[in-house]
Amino acid sequence: MGKPTGFMELGRQPPPRQPVADRVRHWREFYERWDEQKAREQGARCMDCAVPFCHRGCPLGNIIPDWNDLVYRGNWKRALEVLHSTNNFPEFTGRVCPAPCESACVLSINSDPVTIEYIEKAIAERGFEEGWIAPEPPKRRTGKKVAVVGSGPAGLACAQQLHRAGHQVTVFERDNYLGGLLALGIPDFKLEKRIVRRRLALMEEEGVVFRRGVNVGVDLPAQGLLRRFDAVCLAVGATKARELPIPGRELEGVHLAMDYLTQQNRLLAGEVVPAEKRITAEGKRVVILGGGDTGADCLGTAHRQGAEVVYQFELLPAPPPDRGADNPWPQWPIIMRSSAAHEEGGIRDYSIQTKSFSGRNGRVERLHAVRLDWGREDGTGRMVIKEVPGSDFDFEVEADLVLLALGFVHPEHEGLVKELGLKLDGRGNIAVDQGRMTSIPGVFAAGDAARGASLVVWAIAEGREAAHHMDKYLMGITALPRSLYARAL
Repeated sequence: MGKPTGFMELGRQPPPRQPVADRVRHWREFYERWDEQKAREQGARCMDCAVPFCHRGCPLGNIIPDWNDLVYRGNWKRALEVLHSTNNFPEFTGRVCPAPCESACVLSINSDPVTIEYIEKAIAERGFEEGWIAPEPPKRRTGKKVAVVGSGPAGLACAQQLHRAGHQVTVFERDNYLGGLLALGIPDFKLEKRIVRRRLALMEEEGVVFRRGVNVGVDLPAQGLLRRFDAVCLAVGATKARELPIPGRELEGVHLAMDYLTQQNRLLAGEVVPAEKRITAEGKRVVILGGGDTGADCLGTAHRQGAEVVYQFELLPAPPPDRGADNPWPQWPIIMRSSAAHEEGGIRDYSIQTKSFSGRNGRVERLHAVRLDWGREDGTGRMVIKEVPGSDFDFEVEADLVLLALGFVHPEHEGLVKELGLKLDGRGNIAVDQGRMTSIPGVFAAGDAARGASLVVWAIAEGREAAHHMDKYLMGITALPRSLYARAL
């Protein structure tokens, strides 16, 4: 490393955020520009640890120590080349990834980890500013045609890899917006849509064909797709939301979180939503059920819409502030986490089970719940849930808007999956073998559709992995790299 003592001399210092009072007034990203010298100093904190656990902590296998050192030395162009060698879209992961690499950083054993995610974003943005990130059309054509169904991060990564290998790639997207959850699921204050459009424009210049508004299995028969293309990748996501079948679920004002987030993104894109269909937190008492990333996205959105008060309830107990003895480094730390949205306000509570909703004239007015007591069954270590006696008598929350951020169970089965008769795994995801192939030869699956709902970084990794196997299926050999996680299987 260029500065062996950097981790001892310099502390962790991420780029500054706009003050809460300012950023909740707009929908733009709220990180201030990072001074180049600060970024280089943060790169200098990467220690000569001999075994880079960060490299293994990243599903993509990003070569993190190398580009940290290159940033410290001011060789930004080479840092970008190293970063792009494993990650197609660092401008996405540098904004929305929870950075498992940082949790695996050796420094995090007893100190603050390197600001890996922010350095990654800085490298990508420097690449765009300098014009280093440009279309890369293939040098040769194979004559093979490939279809990718779904334009989320897995589909885009698979499409870009296969197109650069020389195949003609067509991406089918059922929505009119390209990007999947990048375009419609993630709020603008975390990922401005100009960032997504910028990368899509490059891919189109390279020659990737995008067909918007085509729902394969509904508008276009899936069997016809198999006849027209030499191979197909299904990257349709895990969009079947987990429901909450309790009394009062049918009341107006109780919505799935993704319906709420998607509508706000459509509004920001310029769409007009009729007043009777508008889901807004403005002036309302909001309850968010679910403590994950989607719940935090709802929280930040509700703040910007002008909610009166926002509660966020989680079924599980509050995580500890520090690692437990059974959760040692470099495992993913099961600890209390707060997002930027939590800095902006809201009331968090844990060990709460919602029992019903009530209201008048068809509209929700109250949430009824009980507190839970979590224990461990003797001899098994299994968590046992018990309701706290009497807690249902005083646990009522006034609510005008309830958002169900309970996660996703599997891809939608109606249409494409059923028409093809694809084999499913025990969780309802599309079953694939070690080569990412489904039960139908020549049909592959990647991302949440096969893995289950997960992270953007995992989706990109799976898209790259599927591309490797598809290229080998089509050509007999392949030069496309495999993902680190797959090589370890």
